Amino acid sequence: MIVVVLSAVLHASWNALIRNSVNKLHETVMIVFGAAFWTLFFLPAVPLPAVESWPYLAASVFVHVVYFTLVARSYRNGQLSLIYPVMRGVAPLFSMIAAALLIKEFPSPGGWLGVLLISCGILALAHDSLRLKTFDAVSTTFALTNAAVIVAYTLIDGQGVRLSGNAVSYTGWMFLLTALILLAVSCAVEGRGMYKSFQTGWRTGLLGGGCSLTAYSLVLWAMTHAPIALVAALRETSVVFAAIIAALCLKESFTRLRYASICIVTIGAIAMKIF
Repeated sequence: MIVVVLSAVLHASWNALIRNSVNKLHETVMIVFGAAFWTLFFLPAVPLPAVESWPYLAASVFVHVVYFTLVARSYRNGQLSLIYPVMRGVAPLFSMIAAALLIKEFPSPGGWLGVLLISCGILALAHDSLRLKTFDAVSTTFALTNAAVIVAYTLIDGQGVRLSGNAVSYTGWMFLLTALILLAVSCAVEGRGMYKSFQTGWRTGLLGGGCSLTAYSLVLWAMTHAPIALVAALRETSVVFAAIIAALCLKESFTRLRYASICIVTIGAIAMKIF
């Protein structure tokens, strides 16, 4: 399970790169494009995903374009130590609500404990941000919306990768197609600004793209070799790693309450996945 923990570290790292950038949208596009660049080294050597997975792949590409756009918007004014726990921590909460409403699958006692812990942790984070005057309502709203998007692509890719016959191929094509669409839209909207960002920030894009691609590939690979619940639970440790990066690298204001809140969110998310 070291593989899953490494994935969590890498995921938190590329989010930190976006948060620390001047233009969040440009940095996000460069990271996605960087991930697509790395896929070119292995896609020719692996078979195409099975035809049965193509509808899921198409849906995943669309959802990921929305996801990366919302990531950029969420970090425009929001701190990593608040936005990241909201996006990653609330996602399993939304999953449980959707399961209850759509298929009448209600939480176990451990699941309800997870709901309570995540809710308390997020509320405490919001309170701490308000007290420190770092809370941004618009960014937090985008982060909450993105939590629902994370639920969508998790469900889509969970099924798609199983039908694909090759997790590496499925992931690679998803990143490549997402990058092409996101780049086309961004260039159409941003024009020369996007071109200038590539001239100066392509190295960061390759670094962040490598982190993003590796992180997601490791999770999908792990899901084919270990129980999904266990993989998903360990994956939530990325919230803790994001907090460490925010404090040490981004110099965000940290209080004991914020540390405690992030730990509570993480424990709640893990509880929901295991029990």
